[in-house]
Amino acid sequence: MKIENSVAVVTGGNRGLGRHFVTQLIERGAKVYAAARNPEAVDVPGAIPLRLDITRPESVAKAAQVATDVTLLINNAGISTHSSLIDGDFDQIRLEMETHYFGSLGVTRAFAPVIESNGGGAILNVLSILSWVHPPDYGAYSAAKAAEWAMTDAVRQQLAPRGIHVSSLHVGYMDTDMASYVDPENKVDPVMVVSTALEGITSNVAEIIADERSRIAKQNLAAPLTVPA
Repeated sequence: MKIENSVAVVTGGNRGLGRHFVTQLIERGAKVYAAARNPEAVDVPGAIPLRLDITRPESVAKAAQVATDVTLLINNAGISTHSSLIDGDFDQIRLEMETHYFGSLGVTRAFAPVIESNGGGAILNVLSILSWVHPPDYGAYSAAKAAEWAMTDAVRQQLAPRGIHVSSLHVGYMDTDMASYVDPENKVDPVMVVSTALEGITSNVAEIIADERSRIAKQNLAAPLTVPA
């Protein structure tokens, strides 16, 4: 699809990667709803603040009733609780799944009819290298992102006949506040990530891989598993 003259909703659009999506979409000629739990935090010139908490179905429904002209959905909102699956706080583990899987699915279900009624368009789910690589210290995040990856693959097939192309974005650490504790040498530029993602959307790419580490992880999915002794 074309970015110019599209109408986009970006969840988590007030900071981090989401803010970069909002900025670049506006620069490319899109109308953009920057969705956030606290819309007063949206500060990108030209963005339309939209109140949206993706973990609250009533908030999702209200947002879809407001943004009725949408043709592009960026499911970007997320969290990272750094919870392990065996001894991590179960409420935090549940929150990861409620946000990344059920939250993104709920927003997709709410906006897919809107996009279809506007002649079709696209949905991008911001995933992670951890959709494919599952370190124990990020067990909750990895499980939620793996579930979101499977969800993305399923809804891609279901929505294609309705004129909606669904893509996933896979990337490792980025230079945002969520990864502020990571060595800068191990992080990629979110500006580049967004540019790669938008080019992928315009080219109808199903899986957009934004960095070399994610590319290697994808290539190694068929390799034999190794289990620690």
